[in-house]
Amino acid sequence: MLWTAPTPLDYFASLVADDDHFALTEAAVALAQDDHPELDTQSVLATLDAHAQAVRQRFETPAGELHKLRKLHHYLYVDLALAGNVNDFYSPANSHLHEVLRTRRGIPISLAVIYLELAGQLGLEAHGLSFPGHFLIKLRLPLGDAVIDPLNGTSLSRQELEDRLEPYLRRGRDWGVEGAGAPADLLAPFLVPASPREIISRMLRNLEAVHRSNDDLPRMLQVQQRLVVLQPDEWDWRRDRGLTLAKLGQTEAAIADLALYLRHARTLDDRARVAAQLEALREAGPPRWH
Repeated sequence: MLWTAPTPLDYFASLVADDDHFALTEAAVALAQDDHPELDTQSVLATLDAHAQAVRQRFETPAGELHKLRKLHHYLYVDLALAGNVNDFYSPANSHLHEVLRTRRGIPISLAVIYLELAGQLGLEAHGLSFPGHFLIKLRLPLGDAVIDPLNGTSLSRQELEDRLEPYLRRGRDWGVEGAGAPADLLAPFLVPASPREIISRMLRNLEAVHRSNDDLPRMLQVQQRLVVLQPDEWDWRRDRGLTLAKLGQTEAAIADLALYLRHARTLDDRARVAAQLEALREAGPPRWH
């Protein structure tokens, strides 16, 4: 029996199968394999290990948490000069960790994954925050929690966080969302650590948005395949994949996804639209070859 190398999607599935052993950094690195199937993920992980070791070598003995944090920030934001890619913010490469490590430029969530990996290796307790519009990091320190902007390492005050949140709360009020803008502890829900699965989902949704804006259906489908593997019970991903499959002429697969969406999704604000699309696909049948 011949051994067959796993596909990039199979490899990704193995990394995200179990919440108790979820390989966040490796899964984040592996997202680039759709565009770079030859990518050696272990080499990228070894590069991150080397960066962590470079910071560790700068520690004094004994090294308290604040000392470790200062050394980490100096290394990331001074020595490596990590920053946001302001010249090409919507490039897919900003979500590819091997490219971010090479260019030292990325978006908040990709820089945050690098930060979280190094912080964890150095013994710092750091978590991702799926803050609206801008992914953040929460650090647990002896004097209390600190919220860090991964673009530059600055610590954000409560007032700064509320100011960042206000446009999203205002938008919710404009849309009539119940409780949007409620003054009591409005920050609390946004300061709950994101799970590794949620972090990878947000990275994938960023990539999907980039490909959608470029009308790049094949690459959008690759991302949607990963979202379905990552969160199989998020029925919106099935709908989105089904609609993309339909546009690509993969009728039978599209019908299966859209039918599953209509059968399982709890809230179906778009039921009529999806049902009409499904009926049209069934009537058209599979593509004919002439």
